[in-house]
Amino acid sequence: MQQAKDFREESDALAAVLEGRSDAQWSRPTLFKDWTANDVIRHLHFWNRGADLALTDPDGFQDLRRRFGEKAAASGHRAAEASMVGGLGGQALLDGWRGFYREMAERWAEVDPRRRVAWVGPDMSARSSITARLMETWSHGQAVFDLFGLAREEHDRIRNVVVLGVNTWGWTWAVREREPPGPMPHLRLTAPSGAVWEYGEDDGENRIEGPAAAFAQVVAQTRNVADTDLRVTGPVAAEWMANAQCFAGPPEAPPPPGARHAAGA
Repeated sequence: MQQAKDFREESDALAAVLEGRSDAQWSRPTLFKDWTANDVIRHLHFWNRGADLALTDPDGFQDLRRRFGEKAAASGHRAAEASMVGGLGGQALLDGWRGFYREMAERWAEVDPRRRVAWVGPDMSARSSITARLMETWSHGQAVFDLFGLAREEHDRIRNVVVLGVNTWGWTWAVREREPPGPMPHLRLTAPSGAVWEYGEDDGENRIEGPAAAFAQVVAQTRNVADTDLRVTGPVAAEWMANAQCFAGPPEAPPPPGARHAAGA
């Protein structure tokens, strides 16, 4: 699967930002819920391992879920994730996470994309599972890039997150126990390479135009739409961008305007 290669490349880009950082830098809070870089990488490492276990040992994955649920109920999600990756932090955490995701990417590249694997919610295809890991790496990684005041160089692998955003149009409303306010708006997005990606029918009223990476930021809730270069036209398009959520879990509101940005911006 190409998505496995994209997952590794996105992970490598984040790892490069953290290489050689001091313990103090790893412990600084980001603008994402005050998570530190340690919190971000522990979260990614734990759930990468979970997704891989769902592929290689489904019973082991269910046991992992049970043990995580018990620990999270007792001490909270961040503490449970830290405990279940052996309390690793800093360079040791970087080494463990990087070694595992590289092995995982090689393994998943050979998997039938249609194979069904378990997850915390409904089962999904292997393609969807590794795409979700890429999206998590990209979206949580944004907080790390922001922490160090760095602008990320985007690549066309961002299309994985764009497609996830399109595919979760219905989920955005279902998780809020609402019916969609209309058909999905037309998207005309410019890829990092300059290619134009279009999705949805153009009804002449509701459309979203601009950088593909900006659309991905909004659906992954790493930026408020007001802090992007997206051009949003029509009431349905505006309502979508005010609620978009391409990830599982309970409904979450996007960050307020100006709340998440690169340090120094």
